[in-house]
Amino acid sequence: MAIVNRTPDSFFDRGATYATDAAFAAIDKAVAEGADLVDIGGVKAGYGEPVSETEELRRTVDFVAAIRARHPELVISVDTYRSGVARQVADAGADLINDTWAGADPDLVNAAAEAGIGLVCSHVGGLSPRTDPHRMAYDDVVADVIRTTTALADRALAAGVRPDGILIDPTHDFGKNTLQSLELTRRLDELAATGWPVLVAVSNKDFIGETLELPPGQRGNGTLAALSVSAWLGARVFRVHDVPAARQALDFIAVLRGTAQPAGTRRSLA
Repeated sequence: MAIVNRTPDSFFDRGATYATDAAFAAIDKAVAEGADLVDIGGVKAGYGEPVSETEELRRTVDFVAAIRARHPELVISVDTYRSGVARQVADAGADLINDTWAGADPDLVNAAAEAGIGLVCSHVGGLSPRTDPHRMAYDDVVADVIRTTTALADRALAAGVRPDGILIDPTHDFGKNTLQSLELTRRLDELAATGWPVLVAVSNKDFIGETLELPPGQRGNGTLAALSVSAWLGARVFRVHDVPAARQALDFIAVLRGTAQPAGTRRSLA
């Protein structure tokens, strides 16, 4: 899942794909490099300048419609927590709503169900949208994530969201400190064991930066390590900034797990 932010203040790209032409080019490049999905966001996840629903719609709806026409087979996800936005991007051709804020808008699940599109069910430890955690405490962070995300997934299913379109996301760093995000990563197999497909969004996040004491632009190697561990432990969808690097790492993990074959096996056989 390639990330394309239609925001001027993204923590990683600092607005590199805010302009429409740049965003088109980024999606074309991601598809060429092996992305199966693209996640389009119109509001920065963290705190920052307020973004009205009207502005979020301006940044996303027409763009989604244009991408649907440009790439008919591409799976299009929109990162939003607003049901009003979800309805309009669904009409424009979106296939999935990536609700990073764990049902903060209770009508969002209905919007996905009515449109017949998928929904990502997240865990943020009770935080309000666009806020950062402070001294979050859990008896067992993995148990809390499993309990919350599976309850949201069951609610989505009961509301009529298509069963093959529901994913769960432990939502690293959202409502979690670095130690908690690391714990989630090493125990990701417990989330996979729930039977719901797991999405991981670890790309260049702060728990990687704090672990290695590196700024966002230098977290690529740590990101690949976290992605590889997540894939080995059963994650199914990977939200990333660097598509070709992730594609290679994930293809290699698939071969190691025995779910794919090497591209070539000539060494010592010629």
